[in-house]
Amino acid sequence: MLVAPLDANTLGKVASGICDNLLTCVIRAWDRSKPLLFCPAMNTAMWEHPITEQQVGQLKAFGYIEIPCVAKKLVCGDQGLGAMAEVGTIVDKVKEVLSQHGSSQRS
Repeated sequence: MLVAPLDANTLGKVASGICDNLLTCVIRAWDRSKPLLFCPAMNTAMWEHPITEQQVGQLKAFGYIEIPCVAKKLVCGDQGLGAMAEVGTIVDKVKEVLSQHGSSQRS
């Protein structure tokens, strides 16, 4: 599964185990033996808040794979870290993870 973009609201819900919409319910029910990748995307102030680091750490502790955000002009007009990774970067990482997962399933 790929969650792109993963905004601050959904990040907080998933990290806390809240499942109050279709996406968070699917993530909560996801078979953790299968890969789940997430692409954070939010304003720089949100990204740099200490709770965000804790929440991303919680998702990683679940075994989920982060495709890190990048610095560029954000939707709000600010320049800074928090933009979703470029599509090519995301596709490459998904291919890499699926390739690794597929080979581990055959072993």
